Amino acid sequence: MRLFTEEAIEAALRYINYDPSLAIIEDDEEMGGIQDEDDETDSNGLGGEEDDFEEEGGMSDDDNASWKVRRCAAKVLYTIISTRGSGDLLENGMLYEKVAPALVSCFREREENVRLEILATLASLVRKTGEGVTLPMSAGTDSGYVAASHTTYSRKRRRGGSNADLFDTHGAFSSSMGANSPAVSPSPVSGPRADLARLSSPIIRGVAKLLKESSLPTKQAGITLLRDMVIVQHGGLSDHLNQLSDPIIDAVKTSSALAGGSTTTSTGGAASATGSSLRIEALQFVSAICDTHSSRVIAPYIGKITPGVIAAVKDKYYKVASEAIYTAESLVKVITPPRSAGTEQQCQAYLGNLFDVILDRITAHDADLEVRQRSMHALGVLLARTSATAGAKLLPASKRSSALDVLYERLKNETTRIYAVGAIDSVAASTLDKDSLKPDWVRNVSLELGAQLRKSDRILRGSSLAALKNIVVNPVALANLDDKTIRGLVEMLLPLLNAIDLSLLSLALVVLTNLVKRNPKRVVDGKLDSALCTVVLAPLGGAVLDAFLILVSAIGEQGVGGALMQGFLKKVGVTGEPTIVGKAIGTLLVSGGSTVGVKLDDFATELQSAQDDQRKCLALSILGEAAFRLGTSSSLRPNLFITHFKSKSEQVPRAAAVALGRAGAGNVPIYLPVILKDMDKSGESQYLLLHSIKEILQNASKTRTDLSPHTKEIWKKLLATSQAEDNKAVGAECIGRLAIIEPGAFLPLLQGYLQDPVPTVRGMVIQAVRFTLADSDENFDEFLRPNLIGMLKTMLNDTSLENRRLALTTLNSATHNRPHIILPHLAQLLPLVMKESKIKPELVREVQMGPFRHKVDDGLEIRKSAYETLYALMQGAFARINPIDLYDRVIAGLEDEHDIKVLCNLMLTKLIMLDPEETVRRLDSIAERFRTILAFKPKENAVKQEVEKAQEASKGVLRVTVTLHNAFPATVGLAATAHGQAWKGYWEWVAKDYKAPLQAMEQDVKNQAG
Repeated sequence: MRLFTEEAIEAALRYINYDPSLAIIEDDEEMGGIQDEDDETDSNGLGGEEDDFEEEGGMSDDDNASWKVRRCAAKVLYTIISTRGSGDLLENGMLYEKVAPALVSCFREREENVRLEILATLASLVRKTGEGVTLPMSAGTDSGYVAASHTTYSRKRRRGGSNADLFDTHGAFSSSMGANSPAVSPSPVSGPRADLARLSSPIIRGVAKLLKESSLPTKQAGITLLRDMVIVQHGGLSDHLNQLSDPIIDAVKTSSALAGGSTTTSTGGAASATGSSLRIEALQFVSAICDTHSSRVIAPYIGKITPGVIAAVKDKYYKVASEAIYTAESLVKVITPPRSAGTEQQCQAYLGNLFDVILDRITAHDADLEVRQRSMHALGVLLARTSATAGAKLLPASKRSSALDVLYERLKNETTRIYAVGAIDSVAASTLDKDSLKPDWVRNVSLELGAQLRKSDRILRGSSLAALKNIVVNPVALANLDDKTIRGLVEMLLPLLNAIDLSLLSLALVVLTNLVKRNPKRVVDGKLDSALCTVVLAPLGGAVLDAFLILVSAIGEQGVGGALMQGFLKKVGVTGEPTIVGKAIGTLLVSGGSTVGVKLDDFATELQSAQDDQRKCLALSILGEAAFRLGTSSSLRPNLFITHFKSKSEQVPRAAAVALGRAGAGNVPIYLPVILKDMDKSGESQYLLLHSIKEILQNASKTRTDLSPHTKEIWKKLLATSQAEDNKAVGAECIGRLAIIEPGAFLPLLQGYLQDPVPTVRGMVIQAVRFTLADSDENFDEFLRPNLIGMLKTMLNDTSLENRRLALTTLNSATHNRPHIILPHLAQLLPLVMKESKIKPELVREVQMGPFRHKVDDGLEIRKSAYETLYALMQGAFARINPIDLYDRVIAGLEDEHDIKVLCNLMLTKLIMLDPEETVRRLDSIAERFRTILAFKPKENAVKQEVEKAQEASKGVLRVTVTLHNAFPATVGLAATAHGQAWKGYWEWVAKDYKAPLQAMEQDVKNQAG
């Protein structure tokens, strides 16, 4: 069908205007019929036909069925956009050059059935434009970027009614605190979003005219279209709000009489709309406007919007009230500092009214639970936004006190507890005025949050601990904690000091660090020391290890680390990982000074006298960490560590290299010249010194050391030493870290080396780029953005098979760490990934092994990498992947080698949720492959590994079979249809021949789901 796409579009565009009974004027101004506002057309923009349309109930005359042709044409366009809108048709501009203008011209359509279809089709195109696009949010967002769409891909038609499930506005905007007024998102110069921006004015003018008519379904569909445009463009209505404000506010104020009943359903079966659903769409639209436009633009309309939103919050229908609370929360962000739309007097009046209605919804016993929960979130935002000095005057102290008391009471209620925790978290994180929080409230809430740490609900425990962290890191709140409260919190935190849940452990360590600084004598005792000695034995790393070392450092700085040092030395010693234990002891040694009972020289002596390798490794780690923290004041010199490179032990030289680099990061002028000089030596020492360089580069940002005088020399040494086979990986990591430090100087050099004739050099550069993706910050993006896509395309077209495999792993990493750079250009990269997922016969060769011939597939590893990359893209950017092409590769992978079959089974379980319609269509193909896998029997002389693989493959197939059957149970009864016959036969065969393992798998799947 893809070959006939253009013909299908031309036919649909021709028939979308098909109406023998009406002469269509082809040369109307402004997109074929969307006329200027001053034209003498009826206010609804539909001409004189509308009166007849209203009277005749939708032109349902049996003598004129041409509306069915027009509606089918719109459906064809909808289907094309849904299936092809994520790829070439959107990128090459065809959909916006041909389809979109034609749809806009059809806004004048007199038959409501067709008009709804047209609006839904255009809304689908707008959503496709925004899929996978990341939008910059205000400085107050929880994360720097949010996706324009968090949709689950579906080609199911949704017209007229609310499509909130398809396009979740709250996931993109309402989770933000909205600290600053949204910045104007610059329109792109080219691409789908630029095409949409150019067409926005005609669309808005056309929808504005439609909103003035009396049909609720059309109003609702028009508002939905506008809302999607606002979200995708991150604004765009600044010049048009005066046209839209009155009809939108009227929709928000829809009377209760309309809200309860259904409107007229169009004759062709178009979706019906109610007053409630229209009201919900209008509220979502207002929220999107508030979240994407500056307060200066919204200020003139707040006086009109606020009363309607307050009335909606009080609505008896919980869905309307719940949506209105989201809108009220957006209004709070608009009228509070630093945005503050309007004068202070106006802000006080609006905020007071919003506060009263939100608090009333929380305390009302007849309010729906969802309404109360969302009201608590909104109250938390309101209190947080008025807790700083600039906003404190907007809310009286009496109201603030009563609201905080309500949150404390709701914290003790099981049904509202989790939402109260979130509200308290927001208040604790934002309060700057010392009079905003009462001491008793802080103490009671802290102890209640600590009590939640004993609950079995992990989400509740994590949220409570996060809120508690924000309380103790806030100096205003921390100052209100007395000795009794602090001791109580310590007792509640001690059970979390283990490696069972590292995320909770990290937060608990942060809380304890701040409590130690507040009152060390009440916090540090034998119980805490014993718990920390247990924690240091765990395989800590990353943020958890950093948090642990910060706590240890705080204990030492407060002069209460003597007992802990004895615990580390006597209870832990060499039983733990030397690197982790050494960092802990070295940190405590420097921060505690003379209070810990040992000196730096003691460990230098231990290094020289120790006989076993573990003690030497521990001593090296301690000395390296101590020298790192002492910096230029350290008396230790490089030769202390370099002399141990020649040790016969396998562990000591590596530990010495890491310790040398750690010490060098604290004293670059002394250590780095020695390291660079010794790198000219060949052999094992060169490999070890690369690890030392890696430590220095990795910790340069922590010590704020200026490496610029040495970077060029480091670059030359790394290029020279990284050619050796053993040095490739660590050398590439060092080069990547060096590029992070000075991206302007070294990223262009890396790009140039991708053209090097030596494959190993190109491979090293590819790995170096991968290392830059995970560890760099947003500032690095400024240099990476213009280069990354071109570099990836060059890598994926490399002549070396191994380099292309490395390029796929780099793209995989970029998908996880830099999606905002990758996703807009995915159409250029995805075909290269698909290409590598195919079996290439020229890479399959036969090898003679004694009397046997064995097939070796040199392309297997790159295919595995390709499928792993497809899996990552499927999870993070499914909306931008053509599902038909993806399913073709998944089905083909079910016939590939064992490892790829496992990946494809995993992808199938995800595709069940991501695209259920296509999954149902592919059931017969899946059944054929699954039947082949289950029917395969290893040879009698097969080795154990082959037998285990066959058993694992069968088990994986049965698991996916059960999952598919549970997701689509009705497909077993589709014997009369074209689709599903093979799947039905396959299911009956499995249920008969594999009854016992199938039943066991069904129970296993049920247990996992439960």
